[in-house]
Amino acid sequence: MSKDLNYIASKFQLEGNIENIRPLGEGFINDTFFVKTVGETDPDYLLQRKNKNIFKDVPGMMGNIQKVTTHLKSKITAVGGDTSREAMTLIFTKENELFFIDEEGNYWTVCLFIKDNLTYESADSPELALAGGRGIGKFQAMLSDMKEPLVDILPGFHNIRFRFEQWDEILQKNPVGRKDKLAVEIAWVESRREEMLKFWALVENGTIPTRVTHNDTKINNILFDKAGDVLCVIDLDTVLNSTVLNDFGDAMRSYTNTGLEDDENLENVGMDIEIFKGFTKGYLQEATSFLTESELEYLAFSAKYITFEQVLRFLMDYIDGDKYYKTKSTEHNLIRTHAQYKLLVSMEEQFSEMKTFVEDCNKQLNNI
Repeated sequence: MSKDLNYIASKFQLEGNIENIRPLGEGFINDTFFVKTVGETDPDYLLQRKNKNIFKDVPGMMGNIQKVTTHLKSKITAVGGDTSREAMTLIFTKENELFFIDEEGNYWTVCLFIKDNLTYESADSPELALAGGRGIGKFQAMLSDMKEPLVDILPGFHNIRFRFEQWDEILQKNPVGRKDKLAVEIAWVESRREEMLKFWALVENGTIPTRVTHNDTKINNILFDKAGDVLCVIDLDTVLNSTVLNDFGDAMRSYTNTGLEDDENLENVGMDIEIFKGFTKGYLQEATSFLTESELEYLAFSAKYITFEQVLRFLMDYIDGDKYYKTKSTEHNLIRTHAQYKLLVSMEEQFSEMKTFVEDCNKQLNNI
């Protein structure tokens, strides 16, 4: 394999000679390898085999990343920043392509490795949540004036109307006969249908604007420097045009949960309001400059929206016979459903405080 990796890496415009190539990370979606060069002054690289089963349009995806990173670098240059550390740098092939296709049809890409960085797997304090919020807010702020359209590489992503169409079809088919024992859980979903569709209609009619979004806002997709300041946002495979509220809501779903996504002990699960406040404050410090009144009005709601969507998707996959998510047992998706629903209810119970904090924080930052 190492010989093959050296051959693949040799197809790209790398500086210096390769010392070794080794696996990096667990590779849940893509396979990632660290490319170490010989010289101390020569840059190191990340080599990736993109998962073409998940990403059906890798050329479109890479084109999106190139557009976004080019825009980011122009903003960083304008303020005298370091474009090699504050944004991802794609490395072209020797044929000036964004990817190399091997004999088996696999897509390979290379980007510059950013040295001397810190990453975190979770935000276990309001202070770290604030830093994560600043990272996503800064990323969105720099892209807020980008008008060039991106390829829709994930059709229907976070589109609750599309999800309800899937839901209705699967409920009608009931392919593995699980629906009949789920009257309570189905009622959870149906009781919130109108509220969720009403929100999405505001995105569809433009009341809530469409912008460039990251769509995977876990804290481990933010690099920090040794001082703890945000360097850049990474893992841009999922960038597309949607509402920035999806990024905020998705972050809140992952940051604030006091339990596991599939926690069987529901007493563990709830929303940590202090983590919410930390992230929100950091996010608004960077994003209040471009957010519209409608985006600010629904910022807190987006946490409920994305969490509800995940309740629906876990339950829908359970009814459909576990065709989408990997499961550890026959009841795994139902366990996930219950845990996510507990998080959703916790958010609903604290929603008034969440919404008030967004309003007060925005006023404070704008001296209103």
